[in-house]
Amino acid sequence: MALTLDTVDDDDRRLLRRLAGLVADMLVTKHSYTDQFFRARRREPMSVAAEIQWSLLPPLAMSVPQVAVAGILEPAYDVAGDSFDYALNEDILHVAMVDAMGHGLDAATMATVAVGAYRHARRADIGLSEIYAFMDRAIAEQFGPDHFVTAQMMRLNIATGHLQWVNAGHPAPLLIRDHRVVRQLAGPTTLPVGFGGEEPRIGGQMLQRGDRVLCFTDGLIEEHEAGEEQFGEEQLIHWVNRIEHTAKGVRAVVRSLSHALKQQRGGRTTDDATLFMIEWRGGAADHLLLLE
Repeated sequence: MALTLDTVDDDDRRLLRRLAGLVADMLVTKHSYTDQFFRARRREPMSVAAEIQWSLLPPLAMSVPQVAVAGILEPAYDVAGDSFDYALNEDILHVAMVDAMGHGLDAATMATVAVGAYRHARRADIGLSEIYAFMDRAIAEQFGPDHFVTAQMMRLNIATGHLQWVNAGHPAPLLIRDHRVVRQLAGPTTLPVGFGGEEPRIGGQMLQRGDRVLCFTDGLIEEHEAGEEQFGEEQLIHWVNRIEHTAKGVRAVVRSLSHALKQQRGGRTTDDATLFMIEWRGGAADHLLLLE
């Protein structure tokens, strides 16, 4: 969206950002009534599994004064088992990332059940351990003991910066501070969803203002050619540090990182590769007083 004005001041910029946000909200709302927006965006045919997964996703980015999130899935037209979900309920940001075993429609179906169970449990306002147990039962009852979904469920208090998570067989997220990865958010883990793991222990971390948390699925770091080493977490961290100093905003970082990582992997994506980033900003909730 572009506007040409003779003069512009800070009040104009603030108003125009709100106007652009309103137009974006209208586009997101209206896209449910027509296929025209989908057709305009697509560059190639999409698999049925990917069609299911994209219809399941929330908006790929969200930004409010206290927190911002952004996610991306690859390969966009053939993704199957990866998905993520989030919701901001008052002061609590809820986040989940899932990776269903296998490929194609079976994986997409499992991911759909996992996300549906997560949303149902989240909206019942129960704890992270109970959410894990609910998702675990849903996958086990629907698909049997030989199927599973790795998952990571998080809650961030956007007023205090207190982050909690349950890790069910997922790669540990990265904590980014001052545009560098400072460590993994390693902690207690439990069995993947569907395997009937014990009640999980909950990990915790107090974030500082400006901290970012990067979640990712294993397809991103396990890519390799036959007989060669995996792409690995060291290379991932290297590229996170490099892009954090050049791209601004979580949406730009996630997009640039996804493109750079795919290029470094030789343009291959033999498994789903998903990124999801959270930035905690803290501060007041009155967005009308802020110039973004």
